[in-house]
Amino acid sequence: MDTEAQHTERDPSSDPADGTQEERSRSARRCGRSPMSLRAAALTGVACTVFVLLLSHFVVQPFQIPSSSMEPALQVGDRVLVNKLAYRFGSRPARGDVVVFDGRGSFVPEELMENPVSSVVREGLAVLGLAEPAETDFVKRVVGTGGDRVVCCDTEGRVEVNGVPVDERYLHPDGVPSEVAFDIVVPEGALWVMGDHRSASRDSRDHLGEPGGGMVPVDKVIGRADWIGWPMRRWSGLEATDAFAGVPEPGRVPGGAHG
Repeated sequence: MDTEAQHTERDPSSDPADGTQEERSRSARRCGRSPMSLRAAALTGVACTVFVLLLSHFVVQPFQIPSSSMEPALQVGDRVLVNKLAYRFGSRPARGDVVVFDGRGSFVPEELMENPVSSVVREGLAVLGLAEPAETDFVKRVVGTGGDRVVCCDTEGRVEVNGVPVDERYLHPDGVPSEVAFDIVVPEGALWVMGDHRSASRDSRDHLGEPGGGMVPVDKVIGRADWIGWPMRRWSGLEATDAFAGVPEPGRVPGGAHG
């Protein structure tokens, strides 16, 4: 009676023979799907990699900040996202923009080359913002554009652009606008750039006596730093400045009269 009750209540799926056969069937199905799953995963990985590379090359690229030259706006270790479309459709770098540029021919020798193997590795990591930029890449703020006369300093120690003193509120509080005196006119198609932490920045001022006079050709600009993407606690857009709002265009005297 007990035996009959056990037989009646037993789940047919618990039969060893049936269970073994079903398990074999499941294993066969899994084996049949495995190559296709691996192939799909590989293709997805390749597609994602290509997408990221294209995005980084043409649209937006992360750059890791290696020094304190742009503090307080950018801190060491920040990953900034550089808008590579900012100057692709007729727009030009403007005073106050924070730009990333290739410094070969202006800040470093034109012929400076990186080891090909380390270059490939570094660029692969740089796509994800995991490596510092190449020794030829720099991030600075545009202070003068083509035709501008940039002078330092006025009687109050301020930088003047086209005769108008600039209230550079973005500067590091520990420094001054510049300890180096200069009076330059920016050639057309070039930029005069400076770091926000002037005492810790090697910028256009440091190349005054060299060929090019510290000017950065516009066509060497990689893009505009628009966002801080990492670390998460600093995730934000890079704040624009109105410090140059009162600066007249080259050839005009402050107050609106033509010079």
